[in-house]
Amino acid sequence: MTACLAPIWILCLSATAVSAQGLTNTAAVGAEMKALTLAEAQQAALSRNWDLLAAAVGIDAATAQKIVSHEFPNPTLSLSSTQISVDNQPSSTSAGNGLWERNYDTIFAINQLFEIGGKRRNRQAAAQAGHEGARAQFLEAKRTLDLAVTKAYVSAAQAQENVRVLNESAATLREEAKLADVRLRAGEISASDKSQIEITAERFELEARTAEASAAQARVALEVLLGVPHPKGGVALTDPLDNLVVSLPAPSTNSSIVWRPDVVAAEAGIRKSEADLRLQKANRVPDPTVLAQYEHNPPDLLNTIGIGVSFPLPLWNRNRGNILAAEAAHEQARLAFEKVKAQAAAEVSTAQLAYRDALSRWVSYRDSIRPKSEEVRKTIAYAYQKGGASLLDLLSTQRNDNEVRLAAAQAQSDVIVTTATLNAATLNIHPTQLSK
Repeated sequence: MTACLAPIWILCLSATAVSAQGLTNTAAVGAEMKALTLAEAQQAALSRNWDLLAAAVGIDAATAQKIVSHEFPNPTLSLSSTQISVDNQPSSTSAGNGLWERNYDTIFAINQLFEIGGKRRNRQAAAQAGHEGARAQFLEAKRTLDLAVTKAYVSAAQAQENVRVLNESAATLREEAKLADVRLRAGEISASDKSQIEITAERFELEARTAEASAAQARVALEVLLGVPHPKGGVALTDPLDNLVVSLPAPSTNSSIVWRPDVVAAEAGIRKSEADLRLQKANRVPDPTVLAQYEHNPPDLLNTIGIGVSFPLPLWNRNRGNILAAEAAHEQARLAFEKVKAQAAAEVSTAQLAYRDALSRWVSYRDSIRPKSEEVRKTIAYAYQKGGASLLDLLSTQRNDNEVRLAAAQAQSDVIVTTATLNAATLNIHPTQLSK
């Protein structure tokens, strides 16, 4: 079984190996979850994520069905003895009174069922389609898991960036408050001006603590995807947003969905339902059972052999109900396939639009808005220190710059996520990944 599954796991590991690795790694998960890059988080999820492990076990179940579909029905062996006297008449003969020498009529028979009408072929075709569908579902689970881990990791990284921005804004205002204290003693500003600066700094610090709670929640969500038994948000992210956006993979330009895993799985479902329908129609043809027997007669009679054939007469049951059920299942599979294709095409279009919008916003923040906001903040802060700007100007500029930095972090996060979403939406597998 393991050999059959070899091309699947990370495009080569078996479902059994995946399950075993997941169970082995769970015991040491606490020690390994302390600091992770995005690539390491994705690799950890491949080994431990429960949904992916379940999808891998589904391949084993489909493999078992393939084995069952290739097995022949077992023959039936029967042994019977007749003409046993119940009237206290002796059963012994001139040959003796042993079990074999008595005047019993003993019959040994073997019955073998033979499937005809293409039943075995159609059952094997259904099992093969089911096996390919299970492999495609596993690859689909891996595709969606990679994207989910990326989104969770980026969400946590963005929350950490928000914490940093808010803490820096609060620290900047604390420095302004120290300078304001000097100006207050010199009589240049009022005590209320200094208090307003301190109040704004405290508000930024409170918002930073709220952002820290959001970051912890995001890390907990990430740990759930990584299969951590007791997620508490203790994982550390070693890839900040700046690193992630620099190492972005090139966005996919492919728009084909023919070999996307979910589409392939849905198409395999159609082929399986077609084979199941052919099988139910073939079940209208009775399967013969061939009989071969040896009859041991009393010593004064000849021993004989016999052959025969039997099959059910399709008088009352023509398997109509099962055929109608198979036809309905086939129609459901066809509709599901059309739905999956439409959804996949919509995901590609949506991902392309979202990526272009996120990229343009990030470029604007990176190249124009954020540098200008930083320059204005520094200019107003300097002017305020020299008495050339009002407190309202200082606080307004600081709040605006804080919002710009948070929005820039959001744009940075969006471009990372939309790139990953676009690449996932257009991910196609190779046909060899579905073969034995």
